[in-house]
This record gives sequence, structure tokens and C-alpha cells, in this order.
Amino acid sequence: MPRIFNSHSPRLREDGLYDRAMSRFIMQALKNEPVTVYGEGKQTRSFCYITDTATGLLLLATCEKAKGEVVNVGNTQEVTILELAQRIKENAKCKSTIECHPLPKDDPKRRCPDTGKLEKGCRVEAERGL
Repeated sequence: MPRIFNSHSPRLREDGLYDRAMSRFIMQALKNEPVTVYGEGKQTRSFCYITDTATGLLLLATCEKAKGEVVNVGNTQEVTILELAQRIKENAKCKSTIECHPLPKDDPKRRCPDTGKLEKGCRVEAERGL
């Protein structure tokens, strides 16, 4: 069973329904609105491009060793939320400021997948042609 971590792609939802940091930051920057960061922005996240997520899911679907297992699919490179906000501001070439808001109590400090099962078990099977 796949456990998918943050994926991103063109055409992310703009309406804020899922309140994802990346899409929210992009929309705020494009509108020259303040980019809202919770806490001091030191919490980390990892973001996986959708084609990489799809590749991981396909690999998982053909992996015998993964049957009955929970397997994380995502990117293991972390970025702080503040770094993400700054990168988006820079790329949008906007005049937005970064505003810090209170950190929600349930906001995790770190969200990064351990993809060891997918990398070690399933990738080996795929390379062997099993």
C-alpha cells in the first residue's frame, strides 16, 4: 500500500481547498500578497514532482516484495518552509513580504519519507527484471 508524501505539478489547486504550502505560496506571490508562513518556518517538508511520484507508484505496483507492506513514496530531500517561501518569492519576482503566523498545534516539525523499502526492495526487483 503506497503512502504518498507531498507531490507537486503544474495546475496545483488554487482554491486553497487543501491548504498546501506550495500552492498557497505561489498564489500569494503571484497576487503580490503577503506569503504566510506558520511559526518561524523552520519546519521541514519534502516535495516530489508528480512524474517521480507516478514512477514510484508504478514501481510499487510491480513489486512482489511490497505486497501487504506500507511503502512511502516521495522525495527525501527536505526544505524548510521559510526556504520554500523565499524561493517562490524569488522565482515569482514579486514584491510580497513573508508574514509569520502562529504555528498550529498539530503542525509537524518534520515531514520527510523514509523510502528505503521502495529503493532497496522494489528497485532491486525492477533492475533484475523480476
